[in-house]
Amino acid sequence: MRSTRLVLRPHRPDDEEAVLRACQDPDIQRWIGALPVPYTRADARAFVTQVSPAERVEGRGMPVVLEADGELVGSGGLHLRDGRLGPEIGYWVAPWARGRGFAAEAARALADWAFTHGAPRVHLFTDVDNTASQAVAERAGFRREGVVRSCLPYRDGSRSDAVLFGRLGGG
Repeated sequence: MRSTRLVLRPHRPDDEEAVLRACQDPDIQRWIGALPVPYTRADARAFVTQVSPAERVEGRGMPVVLEADGELVGSGGLHLRDGRLGPEIGYWVAPWARGRGFAAEAARALADWAFTHGAPRVHLFTDVDNTASQAVAERAGFRREGVVRSCLPYRDGSRSDAVLFGRLGGG
């Protein structure tokens, strides 16, 4: 899939080094609750060669690399969840690529793809304290729908409130 500046493509084994490097970032570690810390080479290898491909093969989602000018600048995905909210979008941008609008561009492209494949709506969650991700959601055309209490699990066993953003097909 292509957007204005990005190629959104499946993860490949040669993405291991860039994923490893990006996932050392304290902000990525803070906001991605499922990310192991410390994040090791084995974690990066498993993600790009097993976890991401399995999600696609098993029909649970479409994880993608955000690639700009041949370089991995982030990761994202459209995750299929049971329930009324429809597909869920997630994203992170590597520290060396932040501030250039890549996350919003990817989130918009993923939502548009979902709509062309029949989804009536898509959504995403951000931690209530993650104002940068909330700004991304709004730039990608999502609307703030409310706060979902104790929604996001973190690796230490705690849970955080999340802002729910949604986008409807056709708007």
